[in-house]
Amino acid sequence: MENKKVLVEVKNLKQYFNVGKGNTVKAIDDITFDIYKGETFGLVGESGSGKSTTGRTIIRLYDATSGNVIYNGEDVHGKKSRAQLKDLNRKIQMIFQDPYASLNPRMTVADIIAEGIDIHGLAKSKEERMKMVYDLLETVGLNREHASRYPHEFSGGQRQRIGIARALAVQPEFIIADEPISALDVSIQAQVVNLMKKLQKEKGLTYLFIAHDLSMVKYISDRIGVMHRGRIVELANSDDLYANPIHPYTKSLLSAIPLPDPNYERNRKRVVYDPTVHDYSKEEPVLREVKEGHWVLCSEDEFSKYKDEYKF
Repeated sequence: MENKKVLVEVKNLKQYFNVGKGNTVKAIDDITFDIYKGETFGLVGESGSGKSTTGRTIIRLYDATSGNVIYNGEDVHGKKSRAQLKDLNRKIQMIFQDPYASLNPRMTVADIIAEGIDIHGLAKSKEERMKMVYDLLETVGLNREHASRYPHEFSGGQRQRIGIARALAVQPEFIIADEPISALDVSIQAQVVNLMKKLQKEKGLTYLFIAHDLSMVKYISDRIGVMHRGRIVELANSDDLYANPIHPYTKSLLSAIPLPDPNYERNRKRVVYDPTVHDYSKEEPVLREVKEGHWVLCSEDEFSKYKDEYKF
C-alpha cells in the first residue's frame, strides 16, 4: 500500500452528541485512519460502536465536533462555496442501510436515479437523461422497463440496486456503503456485494464499507478497522486481521462468526470481551503499529506484551 495514493484522511475525528441534562455521548472519540484510492476499507463493530456515525460525518451529514476529514487534499468540513460543496457532493456518495426508507415512495425509479443527474446538470436533454437512467439500471442488473415503476413494486434486493444506481449516477470516486446488505435476505446479500465488487473494478471506485457482519466484510475489504465505543481498537489488512487478531475485542467478534461446519460449530468457543483486562488508569491507550500495517489500540505495557506474545 506504500505507493498507493491516499484518497481520504480521517484525522483525530470526534463526534460528540449532547443528549440533554449535561450528558454527552462520544459517538466517535478521536479516530484516525486513511483510505487509499481504489481500495475497500471495511469498518466493523457491534451496534452503537460509532461506525455509521463515522460514515455520516465523513460525508458531512453531521458536522464534526473536532478533527479533520481530508478528501483528495481538501478539508471536507472547511468553509466552502456553493460550487465547491456541489463538486464535493458529486465525488462522494452514500448507499444507505435501509432500501425501504432511503427511496422516495412518490417518485418513479427514473426520477430517483436521475435526481443527481438533474442537480449536477449532467444530461443535456431529456433523451440523454433517460439513456443514462437505462444504462444505470442495466449496470446494476435491472431492466429499462423498471424505470417507470415505483419503489414499492420492488423487493429489498432490487431496491438496494436502485440505491446503488442512484449513487453511481453522478460518477462518484468514493462511495460510503452504510450497512448496505444488513436489511437484505442472506441469499441476496452475496449478489449485492458481488455487484459492488464488479462495479469497483469497472469504474475504479473507492469504498468505505460499514457492517457488523465480519465474514462479509472480509470478503469485500482490503483493510479493516474494528470499532468499539467510538474508538478504532485494531486496524490491519483483512487476511492478517482474521489470521492474527490481537485486541481482545477483535478476538471476541471473530469467535462469534458461525461456519457451515457442524463439527466446528459443536466445539466453537465464544470469547467474551472483558474491558476490565485493560488498565488505562496511568495512561490513555493510543493506536500503535505492532507490526507493519497492523495497528492496535493499547498502552505502552500492552504494546510490549503484544510484541513479545506475537513475536513480531
